Amino acid sequence: MEQLQILWPVQGKIIQGITEENGILRQEALTALRAQTPHHEKMALHTALYWIRSGMSSIFLQDANTLVLNPDDLITILLHIREAFPRVERITSYARSYTIARISDDDMARFALAGLNRIHIGMESASDEVLAFVKKGVDKKTHILAGQKVVRAGIELSEYFMPGLGGKALSTESALETADAINQINPDFIRIRTLAIPETSALYTDLQNGTFSQMGDVETARELLLFLDTLNGVSSTVKSDHILNLFQDVDGTLPGDKETITAPLRSFLEMPPEDQLLYRVGRRTGIFTSLADMDDPELMNHALKAKQAHQVTLENVDRFTAEMMKRFI
Repeated sequence: MEQLQILWPVQGKIIQGITEENGILRQEALTALRAQTPHHEKMALHTALYWIRSGMSSIFLQDANTLVLNPDDLITILLHIREAFPRVERITSYARSYTIARISDDDMARFALAGLNRIHIGMESASDEVLAFVKKGVDKKTHILAGQKVVRAGIELSEYFMPGLGGKALSTESALETADAINQINPDFIRIRTLAIPETSALYTDLQNGTFSQMGDVETARELLLFLDTLNGVSSTVKSDHILNLFQDVDGTLPGDKETITAPLRSFLEMPPEDQLLYRVGRRTGIFTSLADMDDPELMNHALKAKQAHQVTLENVDRFTAEMMKRFI
């Protein structure tokens, strides 16, 4: 199929492992394709085949800021995708608020008409002081302008909030300012991505020299709860679907599910410190996915063994969890 040339060219040939009629992979063609694929491209092939088998219904435009392209060029790409892959139901892209703020409403509407129907923006924080400290290159006003522009265009919007980015000094401000910005945007999704600090980042240098004070899980949970409690007048779906988050069950659609969304945070913060520690160890070692897992005796036994094996105490648990989180960045 000619349309697959943009997906997976191998030695100048087009993938022939899909039938015109129903998209089923031919086994003989698949076997030949695997044999022809260089070792360093095996993972890319696996990804392409997984996408084909899953029905080719969703495409994510790669790189962090696709909308920086010339609008006409991006529209040409979107239309080509729609023509080449008529099964595609969703085309998604990351974008930066600074970039979107400079795009006209007319061009945003053209993107939507051409098939771009979801955008992810890494807001992370809407505190101007936090944004300046981490050199985000944007301010709260621009975050709001960009988010509202996406919503007006009829494109689904995911805004990301990063609890902990303000550190101990700016935790409250970051929660309140970000909630205020979200209230003015009303995105379709609010996605939680808890701060973890890789050693290659500038923030790690700030941590080492004392200009940044990283919060532990308990303080971060308080910040996240304050953020969620301050949301008002939005109909967003909250998602905490990432391994870095302490609570994957912070999940639901506002405003109706607000109590359900915040319940795990309130329960955790009401726990005795030793129980909090055990949950943190269980979660950071992959034993627990939710607080409800602590009701499972077998999982609790595994968590206790992990605590003993890593010699985790109330004094060192913050260091332990920070080190464990680095593995998932």
